Amino acid sequence: MYMYYLDILKTLFTLSLYLTVLFAEFESEPKYKSSVYCCQVDQLLMKQKVELVEALVGFESNNKYEIRNVMGQNVFYAVEENDCLSRQCCGPLRSFTIHVLDNFGQEIITVTRPLKCMSCFFPCCLQELEVQSPPGNTVGYVIQQWHPFFPKFIVANEHNEPVLKIHGPFCGWSCLPDVDFEILTMDEVNKIGKISKQWTGLLREAFTDSDNFGIQFPLDLDVRMKAVMIGACFLIDFMFFETTN
Repeated sequence: MYMYYLDILKTLFTLSLYLTVLFAEFESEPKYKSSVYCCQVDQLLMKQKVELVEALVGFESNNKYEIRNVMGQNVFYAVEENDCLSRQCCGPLRSFTIHVLDNFGQEIITVTRPLKCMSCFFPCCLQELEVQSPPGNTVGYVIQQWHPFFPKFIVANEHNEPVLKIHGPFCGWSCLPDVDFEILTMDEVNKIGKISKQWTGLLREAFTDSDNFGIQFPLDLDVRMKAVMIGACFLIDFMFFETTN
């Protein structure tokens, strides 16, 4: 009888250890999925959410984005952190911090832009942006290059070493329905992807600053650079398409 109860206790102890390991793996799964998901994609769609108050009265609110895969499934969610005074007084020039969350609510990317003046004719205050992934760990920068007519950016790694370039179309692009910013190698010979601002419809374009973007990059691009490309998309949106209507 004693051995019988001892076997039962051993079985219960083994079962408790198994459940402990199982729950530990379950709790860590969201983090694992978030860290590897960008490795598995070569396209993302960034869809800015329409804010009703902004559309009706022109009151600038924090930007919110849904980031989807090619199947249209939400994979990330991004929200701007900012104060009311900066949004209303500085408009698209404002500094911001954007938090990118996965579907489990875990922050996986933090994008930070300082407040700087912006003019294509004066190179004294060029725009820049820092990307961290995970938060607290810098993985790269997006740095504007001066040019009087064409939007140009350098994509740098965590050591501020140039890795890629982004070139936009001539400054008359704003009248076009779809606008492409090409992602190029440093020698500007090969185009490896693009960031595309997509037409969202007349009413939506006229009465809100809600935009849609597509990001294309090589499947085997460093996952850290993919995170920086998401940050570049935010910077392009604020610099060229974020308007007060």
